[in-house]
Amino acid sequence: MTSYPDPRFATMGRTATAEAVDQGLRAYMLKVYNYMASALALTGLVAWFVAHTPALFQLLYTVGPRGGVQPSILGYVVMFAPLALVMFLGFKIQSMPVRTAQTVFWAYAALVGASLAYIFAIYTSASIARVFFITSAAFAGLSLYGYTTKRNLSGMGSFLIMGLIGGLVAMVVNMFLQSTVLDLALSAMFLLVFAGLTAYDTQKIKSMYFANGGGDLAIAEKTAVMGALTLYLDFLNMFLIMLRFMGNRNQ
Repeated sequence: MTSYPDPRFATMGRTATAEAVDQGLRAYMLKVYNYMASALALTGLVAWFVAHTPALFQLLYTVGPRGGVQPSILGYVVMFAPLALVMFLGFKIQSMPVRTAQTVFWAYAALVGASLAYIFAIYTSASIARVFFITSAAFAGLSLYGYTTKRNLSGMGSFLIMGLIGGLVAMVVNMFLQSTVLDLALSAMFLLVFAGLTAYDTQKIKSMYFANGGGDLAIAEKTAVMGALTLYLDFLNMFLIMLRFMGNRNQ
C-alpha cells in the first residue's frame, strides 16, 4: 500500500490553518464516537430491560428445555425491523432533516437492543460484560490505527467487503450443509473482516469530513450519524462473534 497526501489544505482552503483543521476534525470525530457510544449504551439498556422483563421477553422469544431460544413471529419482526430502518436511513439521509436522521438512528439502536435480548438467556451476564470490554479495547486500537495511519486503506477495504460478501454466501450454503467446522471457520473469518473494516471505516469517515470541507453543519451532522452507524455495526458484529467464542453459557 502506498502513502497518500493529506488533502486537508486543498479542501479547506489555503487560508485555513493546520490547527483549525485539526480542531474541526477532532470535534467531528468526537461527535461520531459519541453517537456510536450512545447508541451502544441504548442497545445494551434495551436488551437488558427486555431480557429481565418476562412479559416482554416471552412476547419475543421462547426458551426451550435445553436452553435454546426461538424467536416468535413478533420476535422475527423485531429482528428484521432494524434492517428496514438502516436501509431507509441510507437511502434518505441526504433529503431528511437532521432531527429525523437522529430519530431513525436511535430507533434503530433500540430495536437492535430488543432483538439481542436473547443473549442474556444464553450467556452469563459476567461473560457478556467481559467480552464487551475486550471488544471495546480491540475496537479502540483498530479505530485509532485507522485514524492515525497515513496509508490508504481503500484497497484493503475493497478486499474485506468482497470477503464479507463471500462469507455471507458461504453462510447461506452452510444452512443446508450444517457443518460445525465451516460454521466456526466462517465466524473466525467474519471476526477478521470486521476488525479490518473498523480501521478502514474510520479512515473513510475521516476523509468524509474533508470531502465536506467542514462547512455545512447539517451535512456534517448527518455524515456523523452515518459514520457512527457504520462503526456501531463494526463493533456490534465483533462483539457478537467474540461472545460466541468467549462467552460462558448459562447452566
